[in-house]
This record gives sequence, structure tokens and C-alpha cells, in this order.
Amino acid sequence: MCTSLTTCEWKKVFYEKMEVAKPADSWELIIDPNLKPSELAPGWKQYVEQHASGRFHCSWCWHTWQSAHVVILFHMHLDRARRMGSVRMRVFKQLCYECGSARLDESSMLEENIEGLVDNLITSLREQCYGEHGGQYRIHVASRPDSGPHPTEFCEACQEGIVHWKASEKLLEEEATTYTFSEASKPRAQAGSGYNFLSLRWCLFWASLCLLVVYLQFSFRSPAFL
Repeated sequence: MCTSLTTCEWKKVFYEKMEVAKPADSWELIIDPNLKPSELAPGWKQYVEQHASGRFHCSWCWHTWQSAHVVILFHMHLDRARRMGSVRMRVFKQLCYECGSARLDESSMLEENIEGLVDNLITSLREQCYGEHGGQYRIHVASRPDSGPHPTEFCEACQEGIVHWKASEKLLEEEATTYTFSEASKPRAQAGSGYNFLSLRWCLFWASLCLLVVYLQFSFRSPAFL
């Protein structure tokens, strides 16, 4: 039985997509608020979604805020003999920075965000549990920009030692690195080709000018024939 609309949506999307990805196997999704990072039972694999976007609602002062730093922890296990798999999931909470309440609040997510996050989960699941090439991971950024840096003291994931980065900054860093690398890797001959071309053109110009001067000098010195 689902405990919230978001939980129901997660299970609905996960079961629908797993029916397509692995129809011969039976998978279950369990919400486990006590899941710990890197504490794995034998045979279990871990995947951490570090850059999900979600909206939080303080149950004390009713303040709402958007975050691009929602962390989701998954533990996965496949029993190949029984063709049954299990995924345990924990969405880390955040504290309200307006009222300072010690009450951790859960995030809500849009359906399209959940679908993309489930795609990432299945990609990791196929790689780690089936040994397949899962595909490319999708990066999720909040629908509106962040108001500032991530306050780690209000983040449950940060308090439990999960280091995660801001997706938008990471993308900008990768784009800058790619651009710098591509510029640095250009052959120097191409960079200097314009200079070589100009040098050749100027040499031809001065050579032509010298020939013209010599021609004019000989023309004026030669006797005129009547």
C-alpha cells in the first residue's frame, strides 16, 4: 500500500518501465527510510542519484522551496535463479531554513522528473545486476534556478556523508573543460596558417613592386626610337 502520492507514482512508473526493460523477471520497489549508504548486504549493488530536483513543504511553518540537490539512494539485488529482483529506495530529506525546525521534510516531484529518475535507476540496474550496457544517464536540473549555494547543514544526505554536486555547475564545468580541451588540441599549423598565407602574399607584393621599379628605370634610360 502506498504511503503518499509520490510513493505511488514511483512504484507505478518503476513497474511499468521494468515490464518493458525486463519482462521475464519480477521486480519490486520498497521504500526504506533507514537505508544507509555503502552498507550493503552480500550480492546487493548501490546506485546514488545525486542531482534530482524536487519541491519541499515545511510541515511546521508551511514554507515551500525548490531544490536541485535532492539525493536518492538505491540498493538493488537480483536473484537470477528465481528471476526475482528487489530495489530498496530512500529519498533524503531537508530541513526548513526559514523556521529552523528540527523536523525533516520529504520532497515531492513531478511525474516527468520521476520518469527520468527511474530511467537512470534502470540504466544502473542493467549495468550492475545484468552486466549490460545500460545507456546514457540523464541529468536533471530544477525547473527554476537555485537561489544560492547548497546549505549542507539543512541536508540529510550531507549529514550522512554523501557528497553531491550541483548539476548546473557540473554541466558548466564540463562544457568549459570540453571547450578548453578542444581549443588546446587544435593543430598549431592551423593556427598559423593565416600568418603563413599573409607572409606569402606580402612577399609576392614586394617582389612585384621591385620588378615594376626596375622595369620603369630601364624604360626611362633606354634611347627613344623615332
